[in-house]
Amino acid sequence: MLRSLLPALALGTALVAQPALAQPDAQADNRASDQADALRVATFNLEDVRTGALLRDDDPRCRRLAEVIQRVRPTVILLNEIAYDMPGGPDVGPGEEPGQNARRFAEHYLAVSQAPGLEPLRFTAFMAPTNTGMPSGFDLDHSGEVVTEFENPPPLRQTDAGRAYGADCWGFGEFPGQYAMALLVDSRLTIRTDQARTFRLLPWEFVPGAFLPTEASPDDPAARTPWYSEEQLKYLRLSSKSHWDVPVELPSGRVLHFLCSHPTPPAFDGPEMRNKKRNHDEIRFWADYLASEAYIVDDKNQPGGIVLGQPFVILGDLNADPDEGSSFKNPVELHLLTNDRLARVPAPTADLPVDGLDPDDTARFGLRVDYILPSRGAEVLRSGIWRANPAGSGEFPSDHYPVWADLRFR
Repeated sequence: MLRSLLPALALGTALVAQPALAQPDAQADNRASDQADALRVATFNLEDVRTGALLRDDDPRCRRLAEVIQRVRPTVILLNEIAYDMPGGPDVGPGEEPGQNARRFAEHYLAVSQAPGLEPLRFTAFMAPTNTGMPSGFDLDHSGEVVTEFENPPPLRQTDAGRAYGADCWGFGEFPGQYAMALLVDSRLTIRTDQARTFRLLPWEFVPGAFLPTEASPDDPAARTPWYSEEQLKYLRLSSKSHWDVPVELPSGRVLHFLCSHPTPPAFDGPEMRNKKRNHDEIRFWADYLASEAYIVDDKNQPGGIVLGQPFVILGDLNADPDEGSSFKNPVELHLLTNDRLARVPAPTADLPVDGLDPDDTARFGLRVDYILPSRGAEVLRSGIWRANPAGSGEFPSDHYPVWADLRFR
């Protein structure tokens, strides 16, 4: 069928519980024991978790994913590739309130022990709309047709029809809401939802010096012409999913901003490099946000970036490795790792070796793409990449591993 759719943690004064494989440093824990603003932050790409699995409480892969998170035991965790349930999307009934999938994952899976001896986790969820799987009404991939209908129910694996639909969406997705994200926060902390900012609608062409894609001119192969028309650029979004600034109040009353995103992979394009260049500018956005560049305006038409001196953490699957891979002009190194507003911290490394992977690879395809980058002045007490399989399972339940860091803010 085709469907059309057109435009229990110990907070207080102590660090959270540590992963069993981390071999904790007792002296470090003692030094941090009197600090209220110490917390464990994590980011985890779940690899395409969909609404149907979250309506249940017994999906086998969701249970394994939840077990991993219960072993990592974060205070705050960003989940990438969890579907945003929206009207007209798969398994979403008429009149249902959208954006409930993060709450469902927290309640159906994380709040229930997934293995003997594992304590449940209690989270509050933040979720907002995504560009992925939302049809643009334009032929964005130059296929010669505008595709606005998606397969419903969507196949578990990508199909030619699904790719054709996704390539004409504002962000690639084979159905509306696929590959969205969610922020889960320990229920004893407070998400200041009314102050959260999203940048889903910000036009790409607003970015000064944006690397907008071009193609060879049919009349002059040495000349380049814009890949997107003037009409398309009026509406084409910078974010393939969205960019979020979510403020969270810590036990001390300090507010910490979580800057969340999941840029498009720098792949699956052609000589025009539309995905590679978009990935670069999506990552660059955070450097511009920290600098309060003039072009920045959120989805409520409020201008400006983050307040100078406000503590923050950039986190998510940025789909770019500073040392290898196919990213365009090394945006992670250029805009983030050398940014004066960010703390200089070593790359996290894995607790377990995996054949074919470097110690700092965060994904099974052999790249460092998942990041936790705190603001200058924060201290990284410990960090790691969790690669241990859930008990009794085969391969790891995602193509990414969770990255975690114990952070202290003064």
